[in-house]
Amino acid sequence: MKIEHVALYVNDLENAKDFFIKYFNAKSNHGYHNKKTDFRSYFLTFDDGARLEIMNEPNMSGKDKYLSRTGYIHIAISVGSKEVVDILTGRLKNDGYEVASEPRMTGDGYYESCIIAFEGNQIEITL
Repeated sequence: MKIEHVALYVNDLENAKDFFIKYFNAKSNHGYHNKKTDFRSYFLTFDDGARLEIMNEPNMSGKDKYLSRTGYIHIAISVGSKEVVDILTGRLKNDGYEVASEPRMTGDGYYESCIIAFEGNQIEITL
């Protein structure tokens, strides 16, 4: 078995799509729009075939997001090397994104950083 895709509701669909394309080389489909419900989505595909569906619909709840809460908390994206983790973290920081944790080796053996991306969503950048 494998996870086929993960889905994420967002307020600004185009901004979220552009974020993953710009920083993580995602490829996007042409999008889907249900004219009856005004639901919209894109499927983003990453180099290894992993897919993320980003979605939007009217009247979504926009409750505050806390980094220590139950439920899904972050997306971890492997970028292949420590150097790329460092470079991408610096690039995101320079572009105004908050770095929640600088690149480091964690106690469980990961080399990673975490940023707070669009709409308060946490992205872990790892090997």
